This record gives sequence, C-alpha cells and structure tokens, in this order.
Amino acid sequence: MSLRKYLTSRAFFTQVFLAALIIALLGYLFMHWLTFTTDHGNEITVPDLSKLTEEQVEEKLDELDLSYVLLDSVDYRSNYPKYSVVQQDPLPGEKVKEGRKVYIKINSSGFSSVRVPDLIEKTYREAVPTLKALGLEEGTITYIPNLGKDMVLEMRYKGRNIKPGDRVLKSSKIDLVLGDGKASYEEEVTDTIIANPATEEMPNEQ
Repeated sequence: MSLRKYLTSRAFFTQVFLAALIIALLGYLFMHWLTFTTDHGNEITVPDLSKLTEEQVEEKLDELDLSYVLLDSVDYRSNYPKYSVVQQDPLPGEKVKEGRKVYIKINSSGFSSVRVPDLIEKTYREAVPTLKALGLEEGTITYIPNLGKDMVLEMRYKGRNIKPGDRVLKSSKIDLVLGDGKASYEEEVTDTIIANPATEEMPNEQ
C-alpha cells in the first residue's frame, strides 16, 4: 500500500484517534496528580485578626491549620485595644496554603512621651510639619495682636501654657497662639512703655 493510500485509509485515522485519546487520558491523569501533590483547591481564607489579642490569634489560626509570627509592636493607637493586632500580612480574605505563617504587629500599651519642640517665633508653616514629625497634632489656632503675622507666640496643652522641652504624650494636640500681623509699631512701643514705667526719665530736682 502506498503512503498516500495509507494516509487516507481507515486504519490510519483509527490509529490517530487512539493516539489522541491516549494523550488526552495521560494529560487528564497528570493534571489530577499535579492537583493532588500541590494541594490545589484546598486553599484557606485568611481571617481578619484585627483587634484580637495574641492568644485569640493563636487559637483562631490553629483551627485553620495556620500559624503566626509576631514581628513587633507599633506606636499606641487609641482606636485599638492594648496588645491587640494592628497589622497583618497576608491581609484578611487572601487565599493561602495550609501551614502558611501570618505576620502580625501588636498595639503597644500606651502612648510614649515626646519633648515639645521649640516653636516660639517660628512661622505657622514651619511649626505644623515639626509637630507632625514628632507624632504630635495641631490643635486650636488662636490669633492675638502682634506684628509677626502667623508667628508662634505661645504653645498650649489642655489649656495651660507649655514651654520647649516639656514632655507630652504622642498624638497630643498642641494649641498654637499666633500673631495676627495687625499691631502697629506705635502700639508695640506704647505697650512696652506701659509695661516698663520705670524706664521713663525722672525730672532733675533743683
């Protein structure tokens, strides 16, 4: 039988069909083997551990055949309970394999304290970034008559005056008293004379 007749014969097409069937069957068995060895389809959804204590985290993850690693604590956040989870990786809802480790960060026990920076005679635009860099917040802004427009004249905390170097808790709000730039030079001189009357020259007695 010639090659041309063989390629168009029924026997050839039967063999091609059987070969394709065998390849498909082997592919099917290989995919099932791969799925079994990689545990595909048995992924675990990472739970939300936010605001849980370390003990609660361990108990919850044990039930899911997951484990955790405590990285460190973060600065105190008032909207989270003390010693509760603030951050986690992987995030809630992500799919992971059995035995995967979840990395967590815990809220500290309270605010740490910082020293109040020297903002006196600095501008408002300079003062605010300095406060934020130290973990402090801008509080109430009050203006009083003074030649220095937007210049910091006083710093206050909870209604009392504070000075540079005083310690306050992180995230505290520092109120600033600023100059309004409306006081004239004459008013400044007058206020100085009134505040220091002893500087006036006394007439000579004859």
